[in-house]
Amino acid sequence: MDFLSLFVKDFIVQLQSPTLSFLIGGMVIAALGSELVIPEAICSIIVFMLLTKIGLTGGIAIRNSNLTEMVLPMIFATVVGISVVFIARYTLARLPKVKTVDAIATGGLFGAVSGSTMAAGLTLLEEQNINYEAWAGALYPFMDIPALVTAVVVANIYLNKQKAKSAVLESTAVAAGNHPSTRQEYRDQQQDPGSNRVEIWPIIKESLQGPALSAMLLGLALGLFAQPESVYKGFFDPAFRGLLAILMLVMGMEAWSRLGELRKVAQWYVVYSVVAPFLHGLIAFGLGMIAHQFAGFSMGGVVILAVIASSSSDISGPPTLRAGIPSANPSAYIGASTAIGTPIAIGLCIPFFVGLAQAIGGL
Repeated sequence: MDFLSLFVKDFIVQLQSPTLSFLIGGMVIAALGSELVIPEAICSIIVFMLLTKIGLTGGIAIRNSNLTEMVLPMIFATVVGISVVFIARYTLARLPKVKTVDAIATGGLFGAVSGSTMAAGLTLLEEQNINYEAWAGALYPFMDIPALVTAVVVANIYLNKQKAKSAVLESTAVAAGNHPSTRQEYRDQQQDPGSNRVEIWPIIKESLQGPALSAMLLGLALGLFAQPESVYKGFFDPAFRGLLAILMLVMGMEAWSRLGELRKVAQWYVVYSVVAPFLHGLIAFGLGMIAHQFAGFSMGGVVILAVIASSSSDISGPPTLRAGIPSANPSAYIGASTAIGTPIAIGLCIPFFVGLAQAIGGL
C-alpha cells in the first residue's frame, strides 16, 4: 500500500509538473485541431541545448569522480540496450500480423534512449531533492548505441537468411529448368557471399554523428577537458527547464499525430508500447540494484538507469533505423514510440520507479 500511495503521489506531482503538463497540453491542442507550429529549427536548437547541458553535467561530474564507480552501471546500461532488442525479436515478432523486421526495429528504438525522457527524469529527481550521481546522464550512449547497432545487425541477419532461403528455392527451380531469369541472380549471390555482410562501424559512426549523441558527447568532452562552469551556471542550467517544457509541448503534438499511424499496423504495437517501458525499466532497476549493492551506485542513479531504459529514442533512433533497416515500416516503430511509449515513460514510468525506490527505502 505504501508503494501505491507513493506512486499516486509522484504521479500527481509529475502531472502538475511542466514536463508532463506541457506534453499533455500539446496532445490536447493537437486533438482540437490547433494550427500551432514550432519551427523545426527551434526544436533542433532546444534539443542541442538540453543534451549539451546534460553532457556538461556528466563531464564535470566524471572529472571530479572515481571512474571505477561508473564501470558496473555502464556495463549494465549496455546489457539492457542489447537485451531490449532480443526481447522484441522473440516476443513482439511472434505476435499475429507483426512483421519480424518491424518488431526488431521497434526493439531498437525502445532499446535506445530518449534524451527528453532522461531530462524529465533528472528534473523530477532534482525537484524532489533526490540525490544521484551527476554522471548518471552519461549512461545514455552506453545504452543507446548498442541498442541501435544490435537492431540493425539482427535485422540484416534475419533479412539475409530470408534471402538465402529464397535463393535455395530459386536454385532448386533453376535446376529443374524453371525460372531461367533467376540463374544469373543465383550465380551472383554464390560468387559474392559477402555482399549481404553487415558493416557495424558505419552504424556506430552514424549514431555518434547524429544530432542527439553529438550534442551530448560534445558537452561531455567540454565538461571533462575544459572549465565550462561559468557558462554552465550562467546559461545552460537556468534555461534547462524552460526549454524542456517547450520540447514537451512539441512532443505532445507529434505524439497525437502519430496515433493515426498506429492504426495502419497491428494493434499488438499498442500493447507492446504500454508494457515494454515498464518491463525494460524493471530489468534496468534490478541490475541497478546490483550496482547499488556492490558498487555503491545511489538509488537515485538506479532510478535514472530505469528511466532511460523505459524510454524510447525520439531523436537519434528514427534516422538511424531508417538508414540501417530501410525495409522496416516507420509507422510501426516510430508510431509505437512517439504516440504511446514516450508518454507512458514520462507520465507513468518516472513516478513508478521513484515510488519503487522510495518503497524499498533507498530514497
